[in-house]
Amino acid sequence: MAARSRVSKVFFPWERRRGLFGVLGRARVRLIAAVVLGLIIVVSIRSREERAAGVRSTRATITQAQLAISAFRADHAGTCPKELNELVALGYAREVPIDAWGRPLRLACPGRRDPHGFDLVSDGPDGEPYGLDRVE
Repeated sequence: MAARSRVSKVFFPWERRRGLFGVLGRARVRLIAAVVLGLIIVVSIRSREERAAGVRSTRATITQAQLAISAFRADHAGTCPKELNELVALGYAREVPIDAWGRPLRLACPGRRDPHGFDLVSDGPDGEPYGLDRVE
């Protein structure tokens, strides 16, 4: 049998690794970087999903409010309610429709798209009236 020769490494104090890689070791730095990157990805996915859930909830609220407004118009010769509070006062809705961000919906009658109908819009997450992220 041939004897294996082992090479031992001896480091003198002036040859030690310095800096972040020397203190933590390269494997630990990679692990920490992977954990931080994973947390960033999880947080970004969560914020995107929260916004999408808000949009879905607001669209469901808009659909329910449209049904209530259509019933109001059918009972009142095609006229729209002046405010969404009228829907609650006359029993067409249980509460004033609000979006997922806690703001009331906007009712435009006659509508901007359909002059014989109505538009019901949420200002979206940023709250700017008729902003770019509005929900219709």
